[in-house]
Amino acid sequence: MQYSLSIIIPTYNAERFINKAIESCLEQIEVSEIIVVDDGSTDTTIQIVKELQSKYPKIKLCHHPNKLNKGRSATRNIGIQKATGDYIAFLDADDYFLPNRFTNDFKLFQEVPDCDGVYNAVGFHFYRTATEQELKTHQLYTVSQKITPENLFKNLLYGRCGHFQIDGLTVKKSVFQATGLFNEELVVAEDSEMFWKMAIKCRLETGIIDRAVAIRGVHDNNIFDKEDLYKIYNIKMHETLAVWCSKNQVKAATIDDILKWIWMLRYQEHNKMYINIKAWAQFFFSQPQLLFTLFSIKYFPIIRYRQMLFPFLYSKKNIE
Repeated sequence: MQYSLSIIIPTYNAERFINKAIESCLEQIEVSEIIVVDDGSTDTTIQIVKELQSKYPKIKLCHHPNKLNKGRSATRNIGIQKATGDYIAFLDADDYFLPNRFTNDFKLFQEVPDCDGVYNAVGFHFYRTATEQELKTHQLYTVSQKITPENLFKNLLYGRCGHFQIDGLTVKKSVFQATGLFNEELVVAEDSEMFWKMAIKCRLETGIIDRAVAIRGVHDNNIFDKEDLYKIYNIKMHETLAVWCSKNQVKAATIDDILKWIWMLRYQEHNKMYINIKAWAQFFFSQPQLLFTLFSIKYFPIIRYRQMLFPFLYSKKNIE
C-alpha cells in the first residue's frame, strides 16, 4: 500500500544541521515531499537547501512573505498549508530521522483504521559537551507505557507517563481540520498545545516507545533550554488551550482539568492575592463563554484559597 507523506522542516540559521536533516528524510521510502520552510535565515541555510533541491525534486523550499522571520508556529503553518501529502510529519532542522522511521507508523495506520496519528520515542545527540546530569536524563524522550487514545490527554496534562516530541509524531493531514493550525501567539510550548489538542479531538496511538525513531540535536542554541521563556508561556499555553476547548465543544471535565492546572501553576508562583485576582479577571473577562459559567466562581482565587484551607466546607458537589 502506498502512502503520501509530507515532511515539514522549519529552519532558521541551521547551516550546521540542515543537510543531515534533509538527507535523513530522503532515506525514508514513504516520503513523497520534503517542505523546508525558511524563517528568515541569514546564514548559508538557503544555499545548502537549494543545492540539495537541484538533485532531489522531492525538496520544496518556502519562505514567509518578504522572507521575514516569524517564529516556529507561523513557519510550520506554512508547511501544513503547502503540504500535498495525506500524512504529515515534522522534523526540526537540527534533528534527524533514523532508518525506517515510518515503517511501524504506517503499519499502525493500516491495522487501526480510525487512527489519526502515531507518536514514538525520540533520542538525543549532543553537539556540545554534555553534563553528567544531562547524560542521565537525556536518554529517551517518550511516554513510558502504552496509553489508550481516550486517556492520552489527561496523562500528558499531568505528566503521568512522560511526553512525546514532535520528531516522533506522524498524523493524517485531516487532523488539522479538527485542531486548527499552530498557535502563532506562543513563542514556545506551541507544540505541546498542538499535541494536547490532537489528544483531545483525535485518536493518537502509541507507537515505538522503547527505542528512538528520530534524534534530537542538543547544542548551545536550543530554545528548549530557555527555562525563563517556558515559564512565561507555560501558563499562557494552558489558558489558550482552555479557551480553544470552550469554543470547540470539548467536554466540561476537560476544561476543568486545564483550569485546575492553571490554578496550580499560579499557586506555585507564590503571588500576592491581588496579582492572582488580576490574572483571573484578565482571563475570564476576556472570555464571556467562560465568565458566565461556574468555572469563573470555582477558580476565583479567594474561593480556591478557602477551599485549600477548609476543604471540608467545599465538597465536590458544591464546587463542581
